[in-house]
Amino acid sequence: MTFVRKSADLVPIVDTVFSIVELAKQDKEKNGPENVIDATIGSLYDEEGKLVAYDNVFEHYDKIDKRTKAKYATSFTGNPNYREDIYQWVCQDKIKQLTHSVIATIGGSGAISMTISNILDKTQTLIIPDIAWGSYKLMASQFELNCIQYEMFDENNKFNMQSFKETILNVMDKQDKILVVINDPCHNPTGLSLSNNEWQEIIEFANECATKVPFVILNDIAYIDYAYDLETSRNYMQNFNNINNNVLISIAFSCSKTLTSYGLRCGACILLAKDPKEVRNTEIVFEKSARAIWSNIPNAAMENFSWITTANKEAFIKEKQKYIDLLKERSSIFKKEAEECNLPIYPYNEGFFITIKTPDNKYRDEYHQRLMDNHIYTVCVNKGIRVAICSLPINKVYGLAAKMKALL
Repeated sequence: MTFVRKSADLVPIVDTVFSIVELAKQDKEKNGPENVIDATIGSLYDEEGKLVAYDNVFEHYDKIDKRTKAKYATSFTGNPNYREDIYQWVCQDKIKQLTHSVIATIGGSGAISMTISNILDKTQTLIIPDIAWGSYKLMASQFELNCIQYEMFDENNKFNMQSFKETILNVMDKQDKILVVINDPCHNPTGLSLSNNEWQEIIEFANECATKVPFVILNDIAYIDYAYDLETSRNYMQNFNNINNNVLISIAFSCSKTLTSYGLRCGACILLAKDPKEVRNTEIVFEKSARAIWSNIPNAAMENFSWITTANKEAFIKEKQKYIDLLKERSSIFKKEAEECNLPIYPYNEGFFITIKTPDNKYRDEYHQRLMDNHIYTVCVNKGIRVAICSLPINKVYGLAAKMKALL
């Protein structure tokens, strides 16, 4: 007998991050933090090992009237000013040919979940990268969907456009709709960012496929605001203007990463398409999900975002840039030393993570254990070992690649 729905997956969730975080914590308590390399935490930390919480975010948040914090938002779709400010912040002036709608969500994960659950019907197939954030698969499972993976990289360590296309065509033979996840820029966990030419080819291919079936691209941009060149980080979105009437783009934005406010759940889903009617139809379905699942997201979080990205925009960007520069310094050290000692890593352009290339998952697990036995804590991902450069101080980045290579 069971009290949950018959189709529920009763296999316990495997915690691949926080369980390792706890092991690292125990090691630091036993052997001293100076003797442990903890590259597990997927949040931004400073050089003193403290979680970064931007002054420009939280000093203003603390001043927000308690009644503003206590009250409901204007609508379950989000406050109107927040929805407009999200669109302006994310898309800037890149989208000129499309109709759009913005729905406030519980973090970026809320936007992803909302898209996956409402675009595909039960038993249909979600298309994701083979190296990816694990929750894509979990969400698909919860919504009784299948998953198929395209290979992220080819034999030349470039984005595997051929696998991307072949995987989609294979799914098209079996179902009447496509939903494909592209986590870009600052891919989690490899740090790859696609080129403008690659995005142009993706959109051209989507248009070709969309002559036969509706085609939806879920663009997960959780880490976009840590791209190393903020001036050009949205340029790829100009390609979205070229989609045809049978393509829809759902952008999943995370305030958690942008504002270093991981626990203050706030984000947005931005819908883009040519046909206003189709945007509205999709919006209606997404609105119902918002109402049914979380009903309302934090009012003060939305008000804070709007103030930060309008009235306080320059000061916020200046503060954030210090940490982008720090990420760049950390990653440059690791990449240079990895090249010098021939430690294989996947292509990294920018972002929070660098991933060691271990195509055999059985060997990856053995390697991961050897690292922990030597007081180096990382996170296993499919075909790789994730190094959270975002939380690793520079003095511990130096020499890490050589240590990891010696254990490989």
